[in-house]
Amino acid sequence: MNHAVILMPYVPFKNLFRNAKTRKSDKSISVLSFNVYQYNKEYLKFISLVNELKPDIFLTMESNSDWEQAMSVLDTQYPYRKKVALENTYGIHFYSKIKVDDCKVNYFMADDLPSIEANLTTDNNEKLTFFGTHPPPPSPTEEDTSKERDGEIIMIGKKVKEYNNPVIVVGDFNNVAWSKSSKLFKKISGLIDPRIGRGFFSTYHANYKLLRFPIDLLFHSNSIFIEEFKTLENIGSDHLPLYCRFFIDSKMNKKETNEENLDSEDLQEANEMIEEGKKEEGSDR
Repeated sequence: MNHAVILMPYVPFKNLFRNAKTRKSDKSISVLSFNVYQYNKEYLKFISLVNELKPDIFLTMESNSDWEQAMSVLDTQYPYRKKVALENTYGIHFYSKIKVDDCKVNYFMADDLPSIEANLTTDNNEKLTFFGTHPPPPSPTEEDTSKERDGEIIMIGKKVKEYNNPVIVVGDFNNVAWSKSSKLFKKISGLIDPRIGRGFFSTYHANYKLLRFPIDLLFHSNSIFIEEFKTLENIGSDHLPLYCRFFIDSKMNKKETNEENLDSEDLQEANEMIEEGKKEEGSDR
């Protein structure tokens, strides 16, 4: 029964979410997010997917130097780029056709766990802030605990609060949307989970349809209206690509009001998650 209550919001319900089609969209923005799986050599499948979909922005995770070299054929199409090629399965690459005013790489929890923070200006002169993240999962081959993952997620949630313009956060969270830290992230950031009322859109493991979980997540601010949200076909990784198309209505730019208000206990728990994540880095790396 408890599981049913937790998962019920993610069951598709007609008209439960705001219907973007009823609002005027001057220009849509599309985002493609994909954990490539570092050892996956199907470079051309991904490049073909980008050429087919022509996303305005795409983010890759686990992209190492081999992937960076393969994706260089896309450089002319995407004049704004931030490349962080690593061989530890935490490389990350950000490509954009939309003008990037500034872009930086953050290392919130560890000096080998990068994330992306970019400020963009659209053709309609709308400001948009993009965060791309890939914190480590708790597992025998990765981290003994979830402390670094949770600390990273919460740190980004706090960073989101620094911005008044529309924000989108994308990446392989190594965490489901209904987990404790994901829900706390949502409360702190004030962002919306587009899966609510739409479905699970499970992405991992790509090879096991009946044992697949939604760990590649996307959250957005209230001024962003989702027009299309979907997973794509398996192209060689253990993750399915995640695709989203949306538009911005700056008149609606205000943080989502959560049903559960953020209280002092939430803030204390958030700060503890960040500190524990940083301590974990110091003891394990």
